[in-house]
Amino acid sequence: MHSDPIADLLTRIRNALTAKHRYVDVNLSKMNVAIIEVLKEKKYVNDFLKSDEKRLIRVFLRYDLATREPKIRGLKRASKPSLRRYVKHNEIPRVLSGLGTAILSTPKGVVDGKSAKNMKAGGELLCTVW
Repeated sequence: MHSDPIADLLTRIRNALTAKHRYVDVNLSKMNVAIIEVLKEKKYVNDFLKSDEKRLIRVFLRYDLATREPKIRGLKRASKPSLRRYVKHNEIPRVLSGLGTAILSTPKGVVDGKSAKNMKAGGELLCTVW
């Protein structure tokens, strides 16, 4: 049992990108599915498959076809179980001057920072991706 499943998700993706794997398997949870859906919507990953009997999610990673460089340059966990980080809608950080994405858990679901600003919904800042 992991004490921080979101950090485990980000670490597995980061390690798979470093090793240039085509896909990575992560633990199945509602929060992980929601985060991966935001990553897919923002075109950081190609697709994902849920396997209920194995309790896994297979995430297909996205690379640049010409250079084989990963689309995700970095992942950073912002809020931790020991130190939660909550932000208001007007305090949502811009990652790399707008080139990256902040992922938040709001009362309206897990969304990216731009959508949260448009909905005027603050929440827990889960991670940043660039």
